Amino acid sequence: MTGPADTIRVVIPLTIRKRNGRPKILPPAIHVPAEARMQDAHVLRAIARAWNWRRRLERGEASTIADIAEAENLSDRYVSRMVRLAYLAPEVLEKLLIHRIPPALSLNDLMAVAERPWAEQMEAVFDTALDPAP
Repeated sequence: MTGPADTIRVVIPLTIRKRNGRPKILPPAIHVPAEARMQDAHVLRAIARAWNWRRRLERGEASTIADIAEAENLSDRYVSRMVRLAYLAPEVLEKLLIHRIPPALSLNDLMAVAERPWAEQMEAVFDTALDPAP
């Protein structure tokens, strides 16, 4: 039998936060991961869909956002909000897609930042201290 002197207690201070509607366990602030932070698959998928819809509009395959929404079986309001991601600044898209640096914002906040001028987007997307609201 083990007594109190034989017991070792390990306490790891973790925080649970919701990100894109899913719970995510965050390590302590002083923790430096061995590998780089991973990009959220929801963000990558949303940007890819937005670019696909933008190309369809530019090529004339769909004449309006309502046409895309009907073809995808989505609401036109959702499609119009998501297609904004295709108009993010090129520098922001490069960091998100090529360098796989995750944004400091949720997907909804990222859509709001897409309405800002390109000069302001980089700081808004990757600086956690900046308020994402315009």
